[in-house]
Amino acid sequence: MKRPTVQPLRLTSLALAIGLASPMSTSADPGQPRLGAGQGDFGGVGLMQTPTARMAPLGGFAFSFSRTAPYRRYNVFFQPTAWLEAGFRYVEVENRRYLAARGDRNNLDKGVDIKLRLREESRFWPQVAVGARDIGGTGLFSGEYLVASKRWHDFDFTLGLGWGYLGNQEDFTNPLSRLDDRFDRRSGFRSGGDGGTVSPGSLFSGRSALFGGIEYQTPWDPLVIQLEVEGNNYQREPQRNHQPQDSRVNLGARLRLTDSVELKAGWQRGNTAMLGISFSTNLATVSQTKRDPAPAELAPAPGTHMDDWEGLSRELDANAGIGVYRIAQQGSSLIVEGEPTRYPSLAESEYRAGRLLHNHVGQEVETIRFRWHERGMPLRESVHDRGALIAAAASSAESADYRHGLYAHAGHAPAQGAVLHESSSRGYSYSLEPQLEQNFGGPDGYLYRLSANLDGEYRLSRNDWLSATLTYTVDDNLDKYRYRGPSDLPRVRTYIGDYLAETDLGISNLQYTRTGHLGGNWYAMGYGGLLETMYAGLGGELLYRPFNGDLAFGLDLNWVKQRDFDQRFSMRDYSTWTGHLTGYWQTDFEDILAKISVGRYLAGDLGVTFDASREFESGIRLGAWATFTDAGDDFGEGSFDKGVYLSLPLDAFFVRSTRQRAQVAWRPLTRDGGAQLARRHSLYDVTEERVMGRYWEEHAELMR
Repeated sequence: MKRPTVQPLRLTSLALAIGLASPMSTSADPGQPRLGAGQGDFGGVGLMQTPTARMAPLGGFAFSFSRTAPYRRYNVFFQPTAWLEAGFRYVEVENRRYLAARGDRNNLDKGVDIKLRLREESRFWPQVAVGARDIGGTGLFSGEYLVASKRWHDFDFTLGLGWGYLGNQEDFTNPLSRLDDRFDRRSGFRSGGDGGTVSPGSLFSGRSALFGGIEYQTPWDPLVIQLEVEGNNYQREPQRNHQPQDSRVNLGARLRLTDSVELKAGWQRGNTAMLGISFSTNLATVSQTKRDPAPAELAPAPGTHMDDWEGLSRELDANAGIGVYRIAQQGSSLIVEGEPTRYPSLAESEYRAGRLLHNHVGQEVETIRFRWHERGMPLRESVHDRGALIAAAASSAESADYRHGLYAHAGHAPAQGAVLHESSSRGYSYSLEPQLEQNFGGPDGYLYRLSANLDGEYRLSRNDWLSATLTYTVDDNLDKYRYRGPSDLPRVRTYIGDYLAETDLGISNLQYTRTGHLGGNWYAMGYGGLLETMYAGLGGELLYRPFNGDLAFGLDLNWVKQRDFDQRFSMRDYSTWTGHLTGYWQTDFEDILAKISVGRYLAGDLGVTFDASREFESGIRLGAWATFTDAGDDFGEGSFDKGVYLSLPLDAFFVRSTRQRAQVAWRPLTRDGGAQLARRHSLYDVTEERVMGRYWEEHAELMR
């Protein structure tokens, strides 16, 4: 049994859900076939109780719910690559009680699945996949399978071989037993306890059976009919929850209401009804039609510079999204130094700024240089030929020559020449936004807190600033919070419920931060104050990041003290040192960013965190992490920390361009082991523009 953590989910990020229904955003791909594309009862592309070899489109995301008594299944599945499907679920068992709960609470079990495509479908060969259900955790519904699917006109046929839960009918002796006797018996998966462990020796072992089915695309496009033969024997259900089974054949149907919403119904085991619904979108293609200001109309270049540099600076901010530091001229080059404020694409900012500058600067300027900074740190410089830029803006036929003349470099040298304009470095900004924190699956049931966040920042200079976040509780049900899991480590995170329940008004963050460029590829940051909801302290970070390189290395070190539950200025007794050495590798394999952090965690345990993520063309980043420490048996339930997260660019959901992002994270448990400090800023994220990315492709799209 698993207890999920209380995880913050900003309601602004719920634009993802809005995007599912918004006619202006790209959701499920209407060009994808309905046949073989539905979510199964367990989540993931499948029939009903059984999987198929089919995959969702790259970037596919689906949330689904199904009920087949006595089980309710809540599923979230992703398609991070064209050949990999992964996801997790909660299974609510209606006739079994949650052992740690007070009162009448149903048992809730967590499962993690993975499916790998081994072969794509061809004219004569089926698509083939291998997968595993409910790996790790308690393994109540664990099973593995090898499956093939082949389409023929309006029919999609599936045949598979299942082990474990998928093979409980035991149609024949496990064929792998001929290779090794260990495949005869299935052992090692837990039926309770701490969970969180994986026993590779039990994979593809024990009972085996055939399963399969047929999907038929009816003449009415939204409707698909299903027939399925299960490999499970319901007289062998986990927790001795045996169910009558009159037939191995299940009948069902899928009715697609929109490109994103689908209803499901079926008759299973020969005696039980199934109902379900799924919501899907495509993280790779989510977008929104923009209502940004139009780029400036081109005018003849003035003979000499216009005098209103302050007005030009404001226009560059309003239309091109550049917070100007200074404008200088060196010979025939005009240099604009600043940081991006609106558009996720620097190419778009440069294109818009180039048009504005052409209308304001004299004809002697032949080259425009953009020197990009972030938080006062120089990141890169891009160089444009003015004539080629204007020719390409006037005619798309000239765009190829313009792009071929573009180049960029590290741009560390300070601007030289005559300073034409310099902006003030001081300024104040704030935002007010809702936040939803929730806990689903624990012994206390569903817990939530709806609050309002007032977030402010005052820039003292380009490199240092004060930030603060004030949180007010609008509504909650945290009076139901009772259960605090056992822990043999210092309680560095499992007091989270007390922090959320103690006060209606708290200071979530109040800190001073300063950044610095140490020269070359080295960057630094220092900070101190109330660093997060639970900890105050001070710390620093050092980052080595070569320009447009695939590798980077960072080191952070922090001394922190635990804050009191009222989230004001008083402290508890616990204090510690924590920090990590982190390596970053932007691989060429499926555009995956791999991170490895080694160091000391908040509870004093030593260990390593592995993190892998992928950013889609839409800007949405999907990732997962796992942390292993030397806490051993003291780690408690779950055995190691793990989770899944989405980093959402709000630009993909809003009609006005923005560089803001929202984070949505899920982890199955609140643990004290492997707990990290929730730092407000990371140098790797702040210096993301050190990488060129799709810079030239974005210029090509602008010139169409």
